[in-house]
Amino acid sequence: MNQSKIFKALGPGILFASTCIGVSHLVQSTRAGAMYGFSFLAAILLANLFKYPFFEFASRYTGATGTSIINGYAKEGKWVLVLYLLITVPSMFTVTAAVTFVTSGLSSNLFGVEFAHNGWSALLLGFCISVLAIGRYKLLDNLLKLVGVVLVLTTITAFITVLIKGRPAPVAGFVAADPLSVPGIVFLIALMGWMPTAVDISTWTSLWAEAKIKATGYRPTMQQTLADFNLGYWISAVLAICFLTLGAYVMYGSGQTFANSAGGFAGQLIDMFTGSIGQWSYWVISVAAFSAMFSTTITVVDGYARAIQRTTFLLTKNPATDTEGKWVYVFWTLLVGVGGYLVVAMFLNNLKQLVDFATIVSFVIALPAAYLNYHTVFSNQVPIADQPKKGMKLLAIAGMVFLGLFTLLFFVVKINPGWIENL
Repeated sequence: MNQSKIFKALGPGILFASTCIGVSHLVQSTRAGAMYGFSFLAAILLANLFKYPFFEFASRYTGATGTSIINGYAKEGKWVLVLYLLITVPSMFTVTAAVTFVTSGLSSNLFGVEFAHNGWSALLLGFCISVLAIGRYKLLDNLLKLVGVVLVLTTITAFITVLIKGRPAPVAGFVAADPLSVPGIVFLIALMGWMPTAVDISTWTSLWAEAKIKATGYRPTMQQTLADFNLGYWISAVLAICFLTLGAYVMYGSGQTFANSAGGFAGQLIDMFTGSIGQWSYWVISVAAFSAMFSTTITVVDGYARAIQRTTFLLTKNPATDTEGKWVYVFWTLLVGVGGYLVVAMFLNNLKQLVDFATIVSFVIALPAAYLNYHTVFSNQVPIADQPKKGMKLLAIAGMVFLGLFTLLFFVVKINPGWIENL
């Protein structure tokens, strides 16, 4: 495959990785290692495996048609679009709030400045909206390629360093948390909710791929489209294991717990890295962690704005109104940003509750989101030659069963927690 053409196709997959490598990795994977050691390693591997087809289907659809899979939903019927909208709206503000809240903590830690009423969240969301209004895809694409390289290098360096140093013995009197307890199972669902990220935002990769085609005038082949997606997906999967290992090696058995405030958590996260690599790395780690979360925040605002704009346009298509125009996009970024900030205000100093709530909501809606992609990619819109092979189809069916069973388990545990305790 020609290298220059591969480079031209790169972008949507990197944006996807930037979305993934945020709360799910820095917060949830690290917490999983710190609280439960390697007990949830299998859950991370299985979540990445069983969710993979549904993200791949979205990129595959754009590779086959040149348009977003949301357009494919519309061709399957308005009921599909309505269902997608019903899936997306409940998580839109909580997801935005969770990633912004974590970014605000890293901001205050990096710049040494704290604002009342979580002013960092307002400042960050305002900045994201401004950047997206000015540059949209091109600026976002170029910005996050550099951020991604820095984050990957620093995380892998910390990962290798802790492996070399070895795992310290637990402190006296340490009692390991039970992964099969009610809190353990609820956290497991929260962990898998964004591992590697929420299934419903698979449409974003498709939208970014479409935007890349429009911005560059180059239509990648199916092979190039999937290569770009796979690069971002599997990098995020590997880094999830790295963050789990950091938590398990540095904090598990130490008697420490992560703070519940954004600023406190950010400080502990940076200390964990610098304690592994060395104090000299403080600024590198601080900038990389902030960049990772900022990239997640800006891609979340952009992704939701694009997805809702396209969905409402297809539902209310009217040649007399320019509902796909720039200022309509800006309106949706404003709505996503303001809604996200209002949710942040509801969860001040309760980072863990906000993150767990957002990730659990994402897991509960994962099954219908997965089905929409499965239904669309196997429709007659996609040529037989471009449809997934039998092995991928079977993996997708297994993935829907996996999501359905764990969703059922979550509701059973919430309704009747004594069921687990009596096992």
